[in-house]
Amino acid sequence: MLHRRCRRSVGVLIPPIGTLAWLRNYVASRLAAASEASMPGRMHSTGSKAMGLFTKDIKSMEDLFLHTLQDIYYAENQIVKALPKMIDKSTNRELAAGLRNHVRETETQVTRLQQVFERLGQEPKGVDCPAIDGLIKEADEVAGEVDDKKVLDAAIIGSAQAVEHYEISRYGTLIAWAEELGHDNVVSLLNANLKEEKAADKKLNMLAEGGVNKRASGRTAAKRNTRSSSRTKQAAARATSSKRTGKARRRTRAAR
Repeated sequence: MLHRRCRRSVGVLIPPIGTLAWLRNYVASRLAAASEASMPGRMHSTGSKAMGLFTKDIKSMEDLFLHTLQDIYYAENQIVKALPKMIDKSTNRELAAGLRNHVRETETQVTRLQQVFERLGQEPKGVDCPAIDGLIKEADEVAGEVDDKKVLDAAIIGSAQAVEHYEISRYGTLIAWAEELGHDNVVSLLNANLKEEKAADKKLNMLAEGGVNKRASGRTAAKRNTRSSSRTKQAAARATSSKRTGKARRRTRAAR
């Protein structure tokens, strides 16, 4: 499958060469594209800066800190856009309410990050974050494949927690680096965001373990059936025992 895809992509990229002029134009266009892609700090149409962890744009610990700050800034903005979709698909009232509350929290977190940029003397700007884009895309795809609404709620919690764990790891790293670099004036802002992310993750966990997972697995209904059956058996056993006791008493009276 992979080889077939490669052949198709190559076929689209390089059509049969008909003339020498075409070849010159093709080579020139590829060189121009490569030159543009290699320009440091090139901006994407989304307004976020293209810079990876293993490019020459990051030359110091300060650069790495700033890059990661831009990463989480981009991530939080994407989460603000993605959460309403999760809310619309949620059928559990507590889950929907919790996600709505987290939308407001995330908007506040974006504001705090803007304050962090300002205190560092930097312009608030995001860099593309393939990790958060992948998590959001996966959440959409999984939600689209689930028919059972109860199972969908469990899937939404799982996806939301995956996002929370990414944010928690990012903020923990940023706080450690800020302290190491002497940026004590931004630690409290980053720590406020971290605490909210941990609290949100804890709430999601309580919802999952408090009934969402059981309803999704069907265990709640099974337990109700088991209890009902158990009560019926107990009632039958008491009735049988009562009959036996009555017979025994009658026999005792007859013997007297």
